Amino acid sequence: MLNRRNFLTAAVGVAVAGGLAACAKEDDSSSGSSDSGSGGGGGKKITLGFAQVGSESGWRTANTKSVKEAAKEAGYTLKFSDAQQKQENQISAIRSYIAQKVDVIAFSPVVVTGWDAVLKEAKTAKIPVILTDRSIKTSDDSLYVSFIGSDFIDEGRRAGKMLETVLQKAGHKGPVKIAQLEGTTGAAPALERAKGFKEIMDAEHKDDWKIVVSQTGDFTRAGGKQVMAAFLQSDPDINVLYAHNDDMALGAIQSIEAAGKKPGKDILIISVDGVKDGFVAMSEGKINGIVECNPLLGPQLMDLVKKAADGETVERRIKTKEGDFLQEEAKEALPTRKY
Repeated sequence: MLNRRNFLTAAVGVAVAGGLAACAKEDDSSSGSSDSGSGGGGGKKITLGFAQVGSESGWRTANTKSVKEAAKEAGYTLKFSDAQQKQENQISAIRSYIAQKVDVIAFSPVVVTGWDAVLKEAKTAKIPVILTDRSIKTSDDSLYVSFIGSDFIDEGRRAGKMLETVLQKAGHKGPVKIAQLEGTTGAAPALERAKGFKEIMDAEHKDDWKIVVSQTGDFTRAGGKQVMAAFLQSDPDINVLYAHNDDMALGAIQSIEAAGKKPGKDILIISVDGVKDGFVAMSEGKINGIVECNPLLGPQLMDLVKKAADGETVERRIKTKEGDFLQEEAKEALPTRKY
């Protein structure tokens, strides 16, 4: 590896005022009997309300699976909601969890802002809130007890440093014309992966690197394909793609090939996540490097949930463990990928 770093519905029985948004998907992933399993409060079983952002990518699917499996293993009652990429659905789900008096609420925010009102309601109800995967901007940091996940700014920096290595290995000479496929507008990973990458550009490559086009692909494969096709029409001389996640990169590869170009050669590709499909494409020479963002947060989250439910002081920031991979490492690493 180039670099290793430490870093991470039950249909609701009672609807609160306004109710859950009709399009939100929910399931009740209870596990074990009500008087068994781990938990705070002198053996009381913990109930966790988890509001997931959606199911937009392979990464998110793996993240959801990790949370559900870890909750079952811990013996917690899990109330799960899929917000389908809509903030209003997450807010409704959180309010439902408050009404149900769950022990802990965890959620991966769709966007960075707009959470203060509902989190104040959780605080008033004395329900600790944990952020997973994505951070928020708030006027009161006491509205959540901890954030567990990756350092997205650092991921952007790592992507910039990885591109330096990829360009050198490719023997690239001349200007570097970069297309950037951004994540969901307003989402922490989109904002911060762009910021970290730009830091490397501004500090070390002002004269030779330029982002010529940049647009959101909404973290989806279909979005990556559609936006990349438009990029290639407007800027056919693009020679680098920086994608904020593997799914968008995989969609972009389809458009690159449809345009008669070779991904990984005519257009060098750096992406973020490390899902199995991304490693397959990298082993085929179509992606040049992947910055890992680990979705398997479930076990760490459940440890944190128990401490929060027991009223213990918890770390404000917990990072996941991640690595970076180049094309030549893909085949060796592929069999061990868990997501």
